Amino acid sequence: MDQYVTLNNGVKMPIHGVGVYQIPDDVTEQNVLDALDAGYRLIDTAAIYLNEGAVGRALKRTSVPRDEIFVVTKLWVESYRDAKQAFSDCLERLQLDYVDLILLHMPYSAYHHAWADLEDVYKEGKARAIGVSNFLPHHMADLIAFSKVVPAVNQVECHAFSQRNDVMKYQKEYGITTMAWAPFAEGNNNMFKNETLLSIGKKYGKTAAQVALRYQMQRGVIVIPKSVHKERLVENRDVFDFSLTEEDMAAIAELDLGHPMLVNHMDTEFIKLIATFTLASGENGE
Repeated sequence: MDQYVTLNNGVKMPIHGVGVYQIPDDVTEQNVLDALDAGYRLIDTAAIYLNEGAVGRALKRTSVPRDEIFVVTKLWVESYRDAKQAFSDCLERLQLDYVDLILLHMPYSAYHHAWADLEDVYKEGKARAIGVSNFLPHHMADLIAFSKVVPAVNQVECHAFSQRNDVMKYQKEYGITTMAWAPFAEGNNNMFKNETLLSIGKKYGKTAAQVALRYQMQRGVIVIPKSVHKERLVENRDVFDFSLTEEDMAAIAELDLGHPMLVNHMDTEFIKLIATFTLASGENGE
């Protein structure tokens, strides 16, 4: 049974979903179908993932009604100068009339221009909510100060070792919901064998991964773990039948390193690297 968060525009969004980052196009379609069969109702993709078309094909094949599935995608930075066209391209690849949430993927390039386009998309009803990804508090302050619509969501690196308390503290003022990419830290810091997570999980008959997800959910953070294995999809979904105590939460809070661990979006070399990534032509960007 799903739990939901209410976004700052009143839209209800599942707090638990599945991501398809780095899943090949020819695997994504079945992966999404497996996720939907396992009970997932939130699907997260992006233009730069080059698998929106596969997500769209899965949505066409499933028997789950469209209005029960929360679809999230993201625009890539090279398209910010014409975000309306880029958004239309996303809809075409997804074979949808609307998405539930559209995000700006990175806080670089002409993001003010792109945000103005997304505000129009939102007013036209082609997106139920609009938001951003990887924005730090100063990016968010800049965007909000010169925009009409406050982002509903900010998707950032967020896991037991990088809990993003600074980001969440700033966003609370505006009711912006945090969405976690890499909720397992991509396996770094030996997360799945972490003694704190394992010992807490032992009390509930849960894995370290399940405890890590439950921790974020109880903080109000949306999680989108990914897996290409059906049994792991089921395991990652099995986090609704237990709750962590205050003591559990405090112990996991101590694991926070206080900074992003996987990507530093302030790093100048990283920004240069992002500028080299471009969308290819054709379905799914191929």
